[in-house]
Amino acid sequence: MTETALLPGPAVVAGPGDFPDWSQAASHAATRVPDAAVTATWRALNYLCAAQLYLNDNVLPARPLRVEDVKEVPSGHWGVCPPVNFMLAHLGPLTAGRPPGSEVLVVHGAGHAGPSALAHAYLTKTLTLTGNGPGWSAADMRALAAGFPHTRAYGGEITPLIPGMRYTGGQLGPALAVAQGMVLDAPHRLAVALLGDGELETGAAAAAWTARRALLGSGLHGAVLPVVLANGLRMGGPSILSGLDEAELRAYFTGLGYEPFLHDGSDAAGFRTVLAEVFARLRPLGVARPQPVLVLTMPKGATGPEEVAGRRIAGTPAVHKTPLKDPARNREEFAALAAWLASYEPAELFTDRGKPSDLVRQALPDPAPRSRPAPPVEPLTVRGEQAWPLVSAVIRERAAAGSFRLFSPDEAASNRLRLAVSGDGMPEWASEILNEEICHAWLQGYTETGRDALLATYEAFAAVNTSLLVQHLKHRSTRTVTGVGGLPNINYLITSLGWRNTYTHQNPGLVSAMLETENPTVHVFTPADATRAAAILTVMLSGRDQANFLIADKHHTLTFPPDTIREELTNGAAIWPHLSNPGPGGPDLVLASAGDVAARELSAAADQIAAARPDTGIQYVHINDLTVLGQPDTWPAALPDDAFARLFPAGVPVLLATVTQAPAVRALLVGRSEAARVRVVGYRDPGRPLPSADLLELCGMSAAALTAQALSMLKEPR
Repeated sequence: MTETALLPGPAVVAGPGDFPDWSQAASHAATRVPDAAVTATWRALNYLCAAQLYLNDNVLPARPLRVEDVKEVPSGHWGVCPPVNFMLAHLGPLTAGRPPGSEVLVVHGAGHAGPSALAHAYLTKTLTLTGNGPGWSAADMRALAAGFPHTRAYGGEITPLIPGMRYTGGQLGPALAVAQGMVLDAPHRLAVALLGDGELETGAAAAAWTARRALLGSGLHGAVLPVVLANGLRMGGPSILSGLDEAELRAYFTGLGYEPFLHDGSDAAGFRTVLAEVFARLRPLGVARPQPVLVLTMPKGATGPEEVAGRRIAGTPAVHKTPLKDPARNREEFAALAAWLASYEPAELFTDRGKPSDLVRQALPDPAPRSRPAPPVEPLTVRGEQAWPLVSAVIRERAAAGSFRLFSPDEAASNRLRLAVSGDGMPEWASEILNEEICHAWLQGYTETGRDALLATYEAFAAVNTSLLVQHLKHRSTRTVTGVGGLPNINYLITSLGWRNTYTHQNPGLVSAMLETENPTVHVFTPADATRAAAILTVMLSGRDQANFLIADKHHTLTFPPDTIREELTNGAAIWPHLSNPGPGGPDLVLASAGDVAARELSAAADQIAAARPDTGIQYVHINDLTVLGQPDTWPAALPDDAFARLFPAGVPVLLATVTQAPAVRALLVGRSEAARVRVVGYRDPGRPLPSADLLELCGMSAAALTAQALSMLKEPR
């Protein structure tokens, strides 16, 4: 996502909680920025995009193009750039004239528009290319083109490595819902979502159009302007949307609850008139009235080569990447490239020092300010170790502090979350929709703009979001590389566990996938009871820059002694004295539980083992965060070697019961070279429906099965 424009606007200031009069931005732009300036900016962006794909030198054409100026192997994506550039050029004056106190954010759904984002960052003087800080110069322009795709610096796709980006394209689908999440509880904010017509074929994008209805009456929100780049082509052929004529397009978006505005981009003055009307009709997201949607039907790869040596390019998949494949060796393609670049008349757009011309600069927004990390919310008050608030109370208390939202795929009541202070209704700060992907996208947009959020879901269906989470973690990782941190945590409450659920509702795979990423921000919390779960949630909702997955059964059964809670929170694991009797020579066996179901069964097994073998030294450990088992070089929360040895003495066999799948835990232990002496018991698919008791038995997780395994391990030679 790109934050754009901060020039002074009209004198009327939008106060906190006010929805701005966005028509002011349109009138400001119309009176202060001529059409020629907007068109020149579009040409400049297009020229810089083409130059990035093809040129090593002569970017400021001081002489006719030579073969040696052209890259041996052109790379990048051209097709999406002209429509994106068209929108960026037109949004610049509107953003510059936005009402004071308001904010405009641009969300790029298409990650392939990297050349556009880099070109825009160059024009707005936010891109560092030559080591001398952001600037305009002939050397910077050459570095922009010759260095593309900037593998070691920015990359060729849209990521936070490019200044101003808060959303990583490439995971097609969530952009519209992420934009919706960004404006929740932020009436001063407008999020403009640039959506490719291929992206609209994804499930997440299709659901997002009507998802806003789930937000009706949920508070004071900002506006979202969806812009559909209906260029007619996916990567490999025509998009589904391209098969609709204008009447069908209008009917489609009208049926979704939007007011469509269509334009082909051929007339800048006409498009600006349409855009002004669209801005005048912007409404808060939570209002039950049709919202505007702008459909730009500009062809993919517009302004590029139409045909070369009898080969048709325009209107074909050839425009998706580099329409000219080998201009350094192909004479016809070289001539076409020279004519293509010259068609933008770069001498009118840039000075001989690489500075945008006066005409171009009229339509540019000021650089966005560097975002500042949001301050964390103070942790909630702890009222004594035996009086930790339970999960629902923690959520309500955090919501009362403000800047918080809970998202759930229609499961809050089923997950036994009591969110309303009185009664069974849903408070404004809680939103439900039967779509896990939308819930995550809302959470992503909300947290990327500095607010805390929690997604509560069934364990089995959390895995639907695996790919979204992997992409979100990549986004956060690249953002960290830029030196900007301080974002609220990604928080998941995973409940309604498969151990008590029907066969189709058994899938603990999400946390396995998260552990496999070895992303250092990931934490998988496995508390032993509801008291501990509430304590962990308190910490999760006040932290920064982590991805937290809290696994807790919604059926509150046992509560274990609280005396080790603080150690479990601090170190991620602790010895439970009430179940330990290691003996003077140290333990003969270590029992370790991770999760409430595991703690319930293994604690019962500990009693049975003690009764069967009273002479056996037992040490009982509860693991509160699975990542503490991993290698310290990979996992920041990992136990130091001496702490690990204290919990799991060298040479002593370990029986570890986990509510997750066993292989992910074994993989953590392999990193420490400790897997050989640890027998891990966890969920495995039974292949058919089974009663809960039978499932525990099949997985070796019942108290009786764990007792039998422990006794057999004691007989094995050490």
